[in-house]
Amino acid sequence: MAAPSARGHHSHSESLPDAARNELAESHATDQTTAPAHKWLIAGSLILGQILTGLDMSIVNVALPYMEESFRVGIDRISWVVTSYFAAIGIILPLTGWIAVQVGRKRYLLVSVLTFVIASAFCGLAGGILQMVLFRVLQGAAGAAMMPLSQAILLETFPPEEHTLAMTTAGIGMMLAPVLGPTIGGWITLNWNWRWNFYINLPMGVLAALMISLFVYDPPYLKRQRGAGRIDYLGIVCVALSLGLFQIVLGRGALSGWFAASWVRYASGASAAAMLILVFHELRFPEPVIDFRILKTFGFTLAVAIVCLQSLALFSVNLLNPMFLENVLGYTSWRAGLSVAPRGIGVIIALITVGQLSRRDIDMRRVISCGFILAGWEIWQMAHWNLDASTRQVLVPIFLFGLGLGGVFPTITALGLGEIARERMGFATSLFGMIINSGAATGIAIVSNALTARHAFHQAQLAVNCAFLEGCEKAGLIYAMMLKSVPFHDNSSGQAWLLAYHDVYRVLAVIVASLAPWCLLLKRAPRAEKMLID
Repeated sequence: MAAPSARGHHSHSESLPDAARNELAESHATDQTTAPAHKWLIAGSLILGQILTGLDMSIVNVALPYMEESFRVGIDRISWVVTSYFAAIGIILPLTGWIAVQVGRKRYLLVSVLTFVIASAFCGLAGGILQMVLFRVLQGAAGAAMMPLSQAILLETFPPEEHTLAMTTAGIGMMLAPVLGPTIGGWITLNWNWRWNFYINLPMGVLAALMISLFVYDPPYLKRQRGAGRIDYLGIVCVALSLGLFQIVLGRGALSGWFAASWVRYASGASAAAMLILVFHELRFPEPVIDFRILKTFGFTLAVAIVCLQSLALFSVNLLNPMFLENVLGYTSWRAGLSVAPRGIGVIIALITVGQLSRRDIDMRRVISCGFILAGWEIWQMAHWNLDASTRQVLVPIFLFGLGLGGVFPTITALGLGEIARERMGFATSLFGMIINSGAATGIAIVSNALTARHAFHQAQLAVNCAFLEGCEKAGLIYAMMLKSVPFHDNSSGQAWLLAYHDVYRVLAVIVASLAPWCLLLKRAPRAEKMLID
């Protein structure tokens, strides 16, 4: 069957003009280089880059108290170490597709990795908070390119019927690194020094840069697009203003009381205005830095919406679990870190399983629907944790939650991006990343504020109940038994926190479970047999 295909291809190419024939030959040569061994070398180099950025999203958090002491600053200033990193990512992420067209995808990726390594070294050497913040901005700006460019490269390197396998491969670094970051960072900080949280990026980054320079290539169509079109200066400025201010508000708004502070109101208004101008301008500009027209593709837009809510739930649970274990159950930070580690094991098992199932002509939409249902049920189980929760009652839901959502992100990403033409793939992955990043950041801010609000509500309710129970010895005894062993100075406050966590977990469980039926509206991935026949 392969021989007739080759003859048909040859006879068709003879009838084409010289330019078209050269283009076809170049594309054919490119396809030939993507041999099975070669594509896995490409995947390996990209995974290393994603692990770098994934780790630095969370590994530094546990070292902040030590950095605060080292730089002799307060919490209001040390928090810029985190805020500046995410603000830089938020600004550069939507521009990555456009930058790749201007300078070349391989060159951009290689410069990003090397810049990330250099910035990491400077972060470790920083002598003050100002230097640290500047180097973290550089680090975030460099790391922003790694996820969208890696997705675009893998989707072109692997054939369409293996797109889910490609995304699950990329998901190993993308999803596992943030989960393991606090555990690794805590061990390094306690046994070495907080500066080694940055130094460990150097050997891995150098290896990633070497592999990218050897195995990654730019496809022919991208070489022809390089440097084409006018520069969209207004679009770039609007991106910087809208997303930069948005990330700063999310990162520091809580410290200022949110909209009670005038700067939060002004920054939020300026961010919203810049975003409106950006959308209106980009839809009219012929060569936009962000191609919002891609959202006209229903499957892509649906995938973005589902993954955005999934990321909201995933990052929120990742935030809530260690806080609950430490603040309510009284775990040490080290024990809390070990307790959430099983989520990473569940993620790995899910990624491997989904990657293999996708190669066996199984409808992956049903698989990820089941994943959402499982994850939603396990979050609901977390809402029933009490003060006497055993180790098994804690570890099992955390593991199964990771198993449920572990394969969702790469599968939906593959289904959504699979409907985009490869010439627009870079713009699609950057837009995909921008919306997901903004949605997840917003969700975490909302969940954090909801937790505080529900605590205040339950605190007030328990105070009222206390007033009624004080005169009843029997009821007071029951109340005392209910609050026994709460690791708080104020028992009513401890019980209020417990109930607040339960409320937030329940809402997240409903959100996750409700995503299951929407997955069935996505377009099914192409079958390997059909691709061979075509």
